Amino acid sequence: MLDWTDRHCRYFHRLLSQRALLYTEMVTTGALIHGDVTRHLQFNAEEQPVALQLGGSDPADLAHCAKLGEQWGYTEINLNCGCPSERVQRGAFGACLMTEPQLVADCVKAMVDRVDVPVTVKHRIGIDQVESYEFVRDFVGAVSQAGCGTFIVHARNAWLKGLSPKDNREIPPLRYDWAYRLKRDFPHLVVVLNGGVTTTEQMQTHLAQVDGVMLGREAYHNPWWLSQWDAAFFGEAQSAPLCRETVEQQMVDYMVREAAAHGTLWPTIARHMLGLRHGLPGARHWRRVWSDHSLKRLPPGQVMALARAS
Repeated sequence: MLDWTDRHCRYFHRLLSQRALLYTEMVTTGALIHGDVTRHLQFNAEEQPVALQLGGSDPADLAHCAKLGEQWGYTEINLNCGCPSERVQRGAFGACLMTEPQLVADCVKAMVDRVDVPVTVKHRIGIDQVESYEFVRDFVGAVSQAGCGTFIVHARNAWLKGLSPKDNREIPPLRYDWAYRLKRDFPHLVVVLNGGVTTTEQMQTHLAQVDGVMLGREAYHNPWWLSQWDAAFFGEAQSAPLCRETVEQQMVDYMVREAAAHGTLWPTIARHMLGLRHGLPGARHWRRVWSDHSLKRLPPGQVMALARAS
């Protein structure tokens, strides 16, 4: 979800669900050690609970960055062992780390020893076209011994050569039963399933077998779906019924605050909410107005009025 789940996106999603755990886009250890820490780690207090996802493979660097994340207030540190992109592979992290479970275990232990918040791992079920449940079982077993208690399982193999990141999300077959088997083989661990989930009914089916479900692109493109989750999965209805117009107004208020505090132009924020009216009459016009950069000098309240005009 690089360049997707930034702090503006997470602020928007938090308006829709108070209970869902939100994750940052992957931040590399190099970006934190050599770059602008504030730019990468700053978030809005309203986003909590929010987890920091790290990319890296050096135990000392990951421990340092995990400590930074804890100091900034993140409630969880997540190590990415699932991204298959060649750019990430060149950095020797992401999905290719699954071939080195002892290195991942060393990374996890270094972080666990440094922070008091949970350290979790997101991974695939295998690498390339070799399909072996024993591979992912042994990976989880080795890493769990280092102190990781939660595994987020993208239930597809990662093909390190020959497929784009987009194809890696679609072509390798989904094997949800392998995630279910991991939960049966490691009942003391928290197993969260990821990949290909698009409906509440599917989520409920998976939650009968595992402890959680992670959503990515479907939640991004159809964000109003999140507004159902607190009631459906946490037994908590909103204190007042949500409506899309109220959420849009809250985002406009946020745009005004961000412009005043950081000089942020509203299109930087609005791009994350373009799916808010997904499936409704007039959604195309509404989306076209909010994505029209020629209007970027207008106050966001005026843009909202134009978007709502039929």
